[in-house]
Amino acid sequence: MTNNLLIDIIGWLGAVLLLTAYFLISSNRIKGASKSYQILNLIGSGALIVNSAFYRAFPSAFVNVIWIGIALYSLFVFKQQH
Repeated sequence: MTNNLLIDIIGWLGAVLLLTAYFLISSNRIKGASKSYQILNLIGSGALIVNSAFYRAFPSAFVNVIWIGIALYSLFVFKQQH
């Protein structure tokens, strides 16, 4: 498997995870403060950072770094509340 193929698979996995999280929250199947929603965002964004950085798409990588920060913050706040 070439590096590009592996990076592409990681990127597609990240996109699927973020879209799944968005679908689940938009269809009221999970709550925004739920641990599962934040973990989907965290892993999905991490995968997209790998892909974006590899292809030097730095604006996309930056957005996903912020996305991870929001997910981590939400997980920390969620943990404190429960």
